[in-house]
Amino acid sequence: MLAETAPDLSPPSLAEIAADVGLRRVHMLAWRDLDDPEAGGSELHAAHIARLWAEAGIEVTMRTSSADGHPTTATRDGYRVVRKAGRYLVFPRSAASGFLGRDGARDAVVEIWNGMPFFSPLWARAPRVVFVHHVHAEMWRMVLTPRLARLGELVEYKVAPPLYRRSRIVTLSSSSKQELVDLLGFRPDNVDVVPPGVDAHFAPGGERSSRPLVVAVGRLVPVKRFELIVDALVTLKARHPSLEAVIVGEGYERPALEARVSAARAGDWLHLPGHLDDDALLELYRRAWVLASSSLREGWGMTITEAGACATPAVVTRIAGHLDAVVDGVSGFLAGTTEALTARLDAVLSDGALRRRLGRGAFEHAGRFTWEATARGTLSALAAEVRRARRGRRPRGA
Repeated sequence: MLAETAPDLSPPSLAEIAADVGLRRVHMLAWRDLDDPEAGGSELHAAHIARLWAEAGIEVTMRTSSADGHPTTATRDGYRVVRKAGRYLVFPRSAASGFLGRDGARDAVVEIWNGMPFFSPLWARAPRVVFVHHVHAEMWRMVLTPRLARLGELVEYKVAPPLYRRSRIVTLSSSSKQELVDLLGFRPDNVDVVPPGVDAHFAPGGERSSRPLVVAVGRLVPVKRFELIVDALVTLKARHPSLEAVIVGEGYERPALEARVSAARAGDWLHLPGHLDDDALLELYRRAWVLASSSLREGWGMTITEAGACATPAVVTRIAGHLDAVVDGVSGFLAGTTEALTARLDAVLSDGALRRRLGRGAFEHAGRFTWEATARGTLSALAAEVRRARRGRRPRGA
């Protein structure tokens, strides 16, 4: 009797998913480019997906705003980047360009709705998916004048949701999906959850710092609320005299944070080195005892799982996104108040056995996420929209 051949249970490759629906050209719309000095997790997420899709043979064009010191058009990691218009004009200019077909032929569109949408349902006559990492909510009032903040809230809560009601939304976490349903009124069956990956570069190694070391990473902007981290660390310094801390990142809040550190006379142990390259960040994650985040809004919190891949636990605010990036009590702790954040950091710094257990949990949790899976999940959502459009129905939002 001939031996039976075991079925191939491996997921389809990106090239196979694209070929199955004839998806050859994809246009992506993003507010900022990865080379923008204020680029963050959203830009890194888009760049990873674009790179992997390009490697699979898909012709990817990313339209975004201009970045100082960089050309209007460029090729990065196999995909085309078109940088035109400023921070605000990028939205109407990208929409006009897409409507008129100036960026070339396309089989599908990916819109990254990062606060202000590109309103692709009004002009993109092609299958689409829309990245919405999180609801911006309070962020408008943190960064804009009252009048502009009210305008941003109006667009996010009232104007855009009806236009995107039939669009396929892709978000990073189950908790962010719940906010999109509860706050913006999207239908649950129209929102797909595709978590971000962790680069294989991030892995355990080296030695932990001999002194307690707390690390925080992110753009120095109001929503990250690094001032709360500074205050918590100053409090903890009294209990842990050898404590050291590093806040990594750049942004317009840097002068205020530097002044806060100076006022607390913490400059000799609390450092703000600015941007670090991947190798330096990897070394810092590996040396750290714990990663901290006091952010108010996140779609996920990719620094949490990057640190976790280095077996470094996290203590973070209890918000959407963080609820999925951290398994409370297993890979770190979630804290509902600033006092709780300080107390949880204190517990991790004080208890070596707890710290090691959480580090193992963080490593195991981070190991579940790869950029290949992120690119595949997002492409599968886009391919489903292509199939749906070809069944004779008009693209969502058309």
